[in-house]
Amino acid sequence: MDGLVRRYLEVRRQTEQLCQPLSAEDCQVQSMPDASPAKWHLAHTSWFFETFVVGGEPMAASFGYLFNSYYEALGPRHERAARGVLSRPSLDEIRDYRRRVDDAMLARFERGLDDGARARAVLGLAHEEQHQELILTDVKHLFGANPTAPVYRQQQPQRPSAPGRDTARDALAWLAQPDGVVEIGVAAPGPAGEPFAFDNESPRHQALLRPYALASRLVTCGEYRAFIQDGGYRRPELWLSDGWAEVAAGRLEAPLYWRQAGSVQPGTEQVFTLDGQRPLADDEPVVHVSYYEADAYAHWAGARLPTEAEWEAAAARVPRRPHDNLLESESLHPRPAGRDGAEGLAQLYGDAWEWTSSAYSPYPGFAPAPGALGEYNGKFMCNQQVLRGGSCATPGAHIRPSYRNFFPPGARWQWSGIRLARDA
Repeated sequence: MDGLVRRYLEVRRQTEQLCQPLSAEDCQVQSMPDASPAKWHLAHTSWFFETFVVGGEPMAASFGYLFNSYYEALGPRHERAARGVLSRPSLDEIRDYRRRVDDAMLARFERGLDDGARARAVLGLAHEEQHQELILTDVKHLFGANPTAPVYRQQQPQRPSAPGRDTARDALAWLAQPDGVVEIGVAAPGPAGEPFAFDNESPRHQALLRPYALASRLVTCGEYRAFIQDGGYRRPELWLSDGWAEVAAGRLEAPLYWRQAGSVQPGTEQVFTLDGQRPLADDEPVVHVSYYEADAYAHWAGARLPTEAEWEAAAARVPRRPHDNLLESESLHPRPAGRDGAEGLAQLYGDAWEWTSSAYSPYPGFAPAPGALGEYNGKFMCNQQVLRGGSCATPGAHIRPSYRNFFPPGARWQWSGIRLARDA
């Protein structure tokens, strides 16, 4: 079996498995405009393969309107904020559509793909992996808004520790990083789209780094509690103007999903997770904070957030590790930074997306692809911040040092956390 065919089947199966704990009602509801129902994700990822790889006469005339996300070149589409009203087609019909698309894709593979079609298939797999993470973030937001605090799955047994891992937790340390001219980004992928990178990761180019240091691990819940107890959400001098406006408008006083936040008695706070509500653990990374919250905390701590060039230059020297807490770990929650026997930066890959101080903008020489697929990334290069590193819900095959995620600075429903930086 061709490696791409095997990977296609694995990715499609993983999406179905992520939706397996959900009822039809769970798959229907949209909890906020930025989230989408799981049913829509199932249909949209299939529509992507049908539209950009299979081609030909559409399998269902209305699906191009219902499940096109933002490709203006392909015509009008259903309003994003109203995806939850799409009670029809039913979940069963969507799953039948997925099966038909899979059959058509397998037939397409059997006939053979030219380089262009193969590159689009590879992109489609990366696209579906993005939606796997979105399914989990959107379901968590949906369940977190439910007063009964539903459980996505029964809590998983504790996985064995990695070899040589100690139960003691790392104290935060500052690790100096090399300065000077570095190269970041990737060269354009080959004509068949492999090795894969999104267009926003290209072209490879030079960046100048001044002397700097990165924190050895992510900021923890216990450290963030100290910020709250010191009046962090009541001190405008710590906040960007837009962030302070959001604090006031949303009456923010803690990260998303914290309950009884800011209590003076450690251990009384609760946090909502996909495994249900449970006591907040001081040594776990804080997550579900916005860029504004991350920036305010950094100011309070006498530090700053790293630039994306600083982050990538450091990450390029750190290999992926078997115990990195990505989707395959099945924890679906960030883990404390343990002494894993490896020196240097911990938690670079997985656990939490790390906000950077870099605005999401094109790299020097960037040019979007021609046609509808050119809308994939380039048109969002405004009013967004770059995040790096992946989270506990990111598929492992999806992440690499050059990967650029991006969200509006006020977004909190992703597993987004904080790594500090400072000038050396």
